[in-house]
Amino acid sequence: MFNKDSGHIVEECKLKVVYISHPQPPSPVSDGSEEGPSPKGPSTDNGNRHANGLKGKIMFYVVRSLLMVRRPPLPLWKIEHKSPLERLLAAISLAPFCLSGVGTMNEEQRSLLLKSSSRFPPPQGVKLSYGTAGFRADASILESTVYRVGILAALRSLKTKSVIGLMITASHNKVSDNGVKIADPSGGMLTQNWEPFADALANASDPGDLVRLIIEFVKKENIPFEGVCPAEVLLGRDTRSSGRSLLEAAKQGVSSIVGAIALDMGVLTTPQLHWMVRARNKSMKASEVDYFEQLSSPFRCLMDLIPEGSKINEMDDKLIVDGANGVGGEKLAGLKKMFNSLVIDVRNSGKEGGVLNEGVGADYVQKEKVVPCGFGPSDVGLRCASLDGDADRLVYFLVLPKDNNIDLIDGDKILSLFALFVKEQLAILNTNGNEKINNYYHARLGVVQTAYANGASTDYLKKQGLEVLFTPTGVKYLHEKAAEFDIGIYFEANGHGTILFSEEFLCWLEARDNELSSMSKGSEQKKAALRLLAVSKLINQAVGDALSGLLLVEAILRHMGWSIHIWNALYQDLPSRQLKVKVVDRTAVVTENAETVVVKPPGLREAINAEIAKYPQGRSFVRPSGTEDIIRVYAEASTQDAADSLGNSVARLVDKFLGFSSSS
Repeated sequence: MFNKDSGHIVEECKLKVVYISHPQPPSPVSDGSEEGPSPKGPSTDNGNRHANGLKGKIMFYVVRSLLMVRRPPLPLWKIEHKSPLERLLAAISLAPFCLSGVGTMNEEQRSLLLKSSSRFPPPQGVKLSYGTAGFRADASILESTVYRVGILAALRSLKTKSVIGLMITASHNKVSDNGVKIADPSGGMLTQNWEPFADALANASDPGDLVRLIIEFVKKENIPFEGVCPAEVLLGRDTRSSGRSLLEAAKQGVSSIVGAIALDMGVLTTPQLHWMVRARNKSMKASEVDYFEQLSSPFRCLMDLIPEGSKINEMDDKLIVDGANGVGGEKLAGLKKMFNSLVIDVRNSGKEGGVLNEGVGADYVQKEKVVPCGFGPSDVGLRCASLDGDADRLVYFLVLPKDNNIDLIDGDKILSLFALFVKEQLAILNTNGNEKINNYYHARLGVVQTAYANGASTDYLKKQGLEVLFTPTGVKYLHEKAAEFDIGIYFEANGHGTILFSEEFLCWLEARDNELSSMSKGSEQKKAALRLLAVSKLINQAVGDALSGLLLVEAILRHMGWSIHIWNALYQDLPSRQLKVKVVDRTAVVTENAETVVVKPPGLREAINAEIAKYPQGRSFVRPSGTEDIIRVYAEASTQDAADSLGNSVARLVDKFLGFSSSS
């Protein structure tokens, strides 16, 4: 009946309840009603009306304090008008709610927040916003923000009664930047519902405002401050030197919530921390060793199941990886030691003296379409890959003979490779010899892209009979839509993406695998089931992961017997161009159909469509930036000159409708 919370002593006792024939409790007030004058109880047979009335009051409040779990206590403003004895007894009825700590904050907690937050004053004249990447800025102004995100992480843990992650990284940004973001219990990103609170928390002007904001939010969200489960937050950081001091700020933030525990997991890739959070909340082991084993075991399984005759030549057997001088290169150098069948040359691991993300990394390679530092003519024709600064993006490339140029194999082609392999295994699994089996799971396989996906990739996927859906730009939208499928695959062109498997499908797949073990061990159906199970374990379903993605690419290429040249030839990307246009007010642009169609301002859509019609295979769209008054323009066409011309024409239209010249 009682909640024995930390810090409270609840002694066992026995209550003797005596029935009083005519008790009249003093003005019990139903929810939402007004209280009237206290009625007097009727006289009893022995005439001791006062004694029985007092007993009745005592029994009423004692029983009410014990049994009134779902009913709110008497409001304090109504208790004030009662006699001293009645106020004392009414206070008893408040006890269960004071002990519960739901949506309330005691003085100890308030004082701790005020004291700790005074050591982390916010930077003056800076306003930060929490987005897909969390908070990012110059590392020198982030200490206060990271401290406050530590508070948010602890509150999120209390709210969800789960382990939460806090990662300090600025991914592919320059080394002088840093950032911080939250991993939710699923290992995914912080729920969008809490992003406005994150913004308000980061921008609170002083400790008093900060504490008032937290009190209001705790009450609104009914966050249990003194529950049986203390907050637990896993902390990680990338290799930036600024990460050390910011990690200490995060610890202080977490510790400013009474009883909260901050666990420093060390230097990690961002996907490693997300995986650890997901694993902990699934009651799995969640160390870095466990992460490496989670990748290596299913990879070996896939390698063991490569069909006979699916071999690639010695030249194609070697993989050269650009580690962006970041944490990904460091972790891959350790991971590759677990494989005898995989020859990996890791360059730009961060130990050669290079600068994080400077002329290296997946973001640089994808945008500039040139070789990263450390690559040159001797690498022409070899299979090369590039990770970004925190190893959540992956692209492949071929070094061309002239001018340090490359052929880019981006996220769209990684998605295509994964989709073809999964589709093939599903087809094998659901056949029996030359006949399709009657009793099989109708798994829905789908791929999810944004408007930035190259049009040639979308056409190719549709021609393969795959279901293709679009979402607005942003991983949170892609991940959410992919989760609607039994097997959902999403990737952005920048190389961030993953594969999601529904629990229902995995349960069926495991049962089917067991069934095949007893009926047709060694059959192609059995092998297909094992391959799909291995993929579900190898791929990081919490978030895009360059290391797990790289291993899956390598396994599939060997399964197919494909060189990187064959993979690259699946389709030819249409030339494209991306531009930015500064505008007076970015909110004046409103889009629909996953940002592919502009509906406001009036007339802009028709003008853009008229330009598109001038170019073979032309396609263009505009969308507002999420953080600044800029409109982004994307254009593609049959030739690079045509794509450039279309992009410039649409940019001029945007400036005409929304630019500074339009407001003069």
